[in-house]
Formats: sequence, structure tokens, C-alpha cells
Amino acid sequence: MGPHPAVAAIRLAVRRVLHDILNDHHASDAHHASAGQSPHERPPSPLVLVACSGGADSMALASALAFEAPRLGIRAGGVTVDHGLQPGSDLRAEEVALRLRELGLDPVESTAVTVGREGGPEAAARDARYAALDAAAERHGAAAVLLGHTRDDQAETVLLGLARGSGTRSLSGMAAVSGGPGAARRYRRPFLELDRQIARKACMVQSLPVWDDPHNTDPAYTRSRLRHEGLPALEKALGKGVVEALARTAQLSRDDADALDAWARQAEASVRDAAGLLECAKLYALPPAVRRRVLRRAAIEAGAPAGSLFARHIEEVDRLITGWRGQGAINLPGKVVARRQGGRLVIRQG
Repeated sequence: MGPHPAVAAIRLAVRRVLHDILNDHHASDAHHASAGQSPHERPPSPLVLVACSGGADSMALASALAFEAPRLGIRAGGVTVDHGLQPGSDLRAEEVALRLRELGLDPVESTAVTVGREGGPEAAARDARYAALDAAAERHGAAAVLLGHTRDDQAETVLLGLARGSGTRSLSGMAAVSGGPGAARRYRRPFLELDRQIARKACMVQSLPVWDDPHNTDPAYTRSRLRHEGLPALEKALGKGVVEALARTAQLSRDDADALDAWARQAEASVRDAAGLLECAKLYALPPAVRRRVLRRAAIEAGAPAGSLFARHIEEVDRLITGWRGQGAINLPGKVVARRQGGRLVIRQG
């Protein structure tokens, strides 16, 4: 008799991602071989880390990684991050690390972070967590870090993006594969097509202890309110299937956003003059979705932090192209200034 259906589902999801990681690794291996390195100089079997809070989603992910990785010749380890936001969080992090070791993961580490205040408590905790995961991946030379985000998390992310009014990219939610500093494909999310309840069930049937973070039910946090009030209200009004529909919207939006980003990259060269300045008349001729992407890229290249550059900033710069009435310069985050001069759009710091 095979494993419980929930356990089989999480293992299959992880197996697929590990195969992708192996393919990337073999491509790297082939590159080293073509560069003339001898076999003993080529990379060893890849190390994959799981980011684990001790909650049901990440514990299910850790258990599936511990089961599947050895069968594919992959080394598997784990990292738990202590945000220091609750009494006893350090002891809890050590407990999680112990559970990961009991699953057979190695290396395993618990790392403490200091959470700042920039962007609000949820964003600050996320930034600190990813910085710690990036550092752990670099320290151990990990090929990838697995994250336990589920389809439910994806639906919440889409709704949060909708509330911000930030456009197609914001509605595309979390990518199944995303990057870290110097590593374009570091983060993998195997569970984006699985419900949260499947992960919880998998933990239950395997007798895996899980920790329920009280922040997940604290109405002080936007995502918590959305999870416990917003989504249930939507399902009551619209019927079941809202989570699946939102996750599907994320994928369709991501495909659209990727296509528009590619178009904008191609168009950018055609709207610059010989000196590299953006020509307003040529920008005006572009479709608005493409033009705004060109403007956003130009602002980021000039030094505006991507995370602080919102749709309203780009709309103001766009009006220098589409609603020109002699208005003054536009101040952007990162002390970047955009102004129109002689039919050219100049975006630079200071």
C-alpha cells in the first residue's frame, strides 16, 4: 500500500522541483566540462535547503525533501529563521532545527535576525528572512532554497496586489522560481498548486508536530485579516473555487507581464537617441503598458529602489510624455529626478 494521498501529493510536487534543480546542475556541469575542467573539479551533488518555520506547510515540505532528495542523489538541509518577535522564539527555532535533523536533513541551522520597521512589520520581517536565507544559501553553496507557499498563499498575494492597484505584475503573485542576489533561480515554491489543507493533512498522517504562528491569526496583520475574514467572505458571496481562480489569475497575469516586459526591453533601444536619452515622441507612440515599463526600467537604472517605486510614481513620469504642459521635474524615490528637456526625458539622480 502506497503513502496517504496527501503525502503522495507533496512528494510528487517536491520530486518535480528536484528534477528541475538536477537539470540546472547538469547544465552547469556540462558548462564546466566544456570549459576544460577535469571531472574532480566539477561541482559535487547539489545541496537543496528547505526554509522551515515549523508550520504545517514548511514541515510538510521538509519531510518531502528528506524523503525524495536521497533517491535522486541530492544533498538536503534546512534553515529556520528566528525573527525574535515573540517571547521564546529562540527556543522554538532550536526545536524546529532539531525536528529537521530528526528528518535526516544536514546541514541544519537556526539563524536569528533583527527585524526593522521599513515598509511595515510584515514587509520588514520578510526582508530580514530573505536576507538570512540568502546568506545561508551562500554559506553552504546551496543550489536552491525551497519555500512552502501554497495555493492559498498565492490567492492571498493576488488579492493584496489587487488592493495596491499596482498592475499586472502585482497580480501575478509569487513565481514558482525566483532569484536572490547573484542567483536567478535560487527560490523554488513546489506547493503553489497545492492547498494548505493538503500540507496539514500530510503532517497529521506522518505524525509531524507543527507550530501554529499566532501572528497568522492576529488581526493586526493585513494578510491575517485577509485569510480569516476577506477570503471566507468572498467564498460566501461567490461560492467555492475562489482560491483556485485567484491562483489561475496569478499564472495568466505572470504570462502577460513576462510578455510585456520582453516587449519593453526590445522597445527601449528604439526610443533612445544617439546619446542614449529617451525621446518623448517615440515613447508617446508606444502602447501605455510598454511605455510605463520602459519608464520604470529607466528609473531603476538611475538609482530608484524597485521596492519603493510605485504605480503612482510611474504615472507622474508618464504625464511628462502624454500630458506635457510645461510641468516641472518629478521627484522619485532614491533621490532620482525625472524631467522633460528639449523633447527628451532625462531621468537621473539629483
